[in-house]
Amino acid sequence: MRNMSVEICGVKLKNPLIAASGTFGFGREYDELYDIGVWGGVSVKGLTNEPRAGNPPHRIAETASGMLNSVGLQNPGVDAFIRDELPHLAKHDLAVIANVAGSTAESYREAVRKLSDSPVDIIELNISCPNVKQGGVQFGICPEDAAALTEAVRQVCRKPLMAKLSPNVSDIAAIARAVTEAGADAVSLINTITGMAIDAKTRKPVLANVTGGLSGPAIKPVALRMVWQAARAISAPVIGMGGIMTGIDAAEFLIAGAVSVMVGTANIADPFAGPRILRELEDFMDGQSIGDVNALVGSLIID
Repeated sequence: MRNMSVEICGVKLKNPLIAASGTFGFGREYDELYDIGVWGGVSVKGLTNEPRAGNPPHRIAETASGMLNSVGLQNPGVDAFIRDELPHLAKHDLAVIANVAGSTAESYREAVRKLSDSPVDIIELNISCPNVKQGGVQFGICPEDAAALTEAVRQVCRKPLMAKLSPNVSDIAAIARAVTEAGADAVSLINTITGMAIDAKTRKPVLANVTGGLSGPAIKPVALRMVWQAARAISAPVIGMGGIMTGIDAAEFLIAGAVSVMVGTANIADPFAGPRILRELEDFMDGQSIGDVNALVGSLIID
């Protein structure tokens, strides 16, 4: 019997694949194509305490090996999610991860307080958001700010807390240590890398917001490196993401030290990416005579 189940902070997932936040909505559209219960978990669209309309168009631009997005955290707000979307997700055999964003520590705390009273399984703290009280600098850029936000949220969070780390830093290991020492039970990484696109004919930015987050296969080598560094720096679980398009990609992140992986941009390129990647990962394990997916975790060999 092949074992595909993994555990994150006491939450058991039937397999290590999680749909990444921002690329899967709340699962309804994909559920029209296949049973989203094939996933181990779903990290829902980033939630803020109050509804947000997001940025003006254009908000997405295709790149040579991925995509740029500047959606601006469009979402219906935490209350609407709990009332309208969570009951549908709860019907499926998967872990529900609530991704939380904000512009101040107080707005994060209020959203997390509400979600702690709901049946979500894990709360994922998006620390890549601009801190309006600090002039728009991201919470996750320096260890001190990342730790301060994590500690503030930890005080009101009664669910396992996962911090989603920004790659736009000089030392990812230092950020991982800071948030786990401040109370995060796990970390997920990487979030998107800041980039931009220009229309040479008009000499204008393609995105209305000028810059956006780069995701997809182009960032995979950076993501692998950072996951490996984070996994060596902390004892808490690491969830890896960044350019996973195939089952082999997923295996590589596990080998680098991730206990689970998130699949994002692949869902946009291929709506059936989730079940396909799971099959490919299982086929890889069978071909390597690996009976337990956990045997892959942290198995990187360096001579």
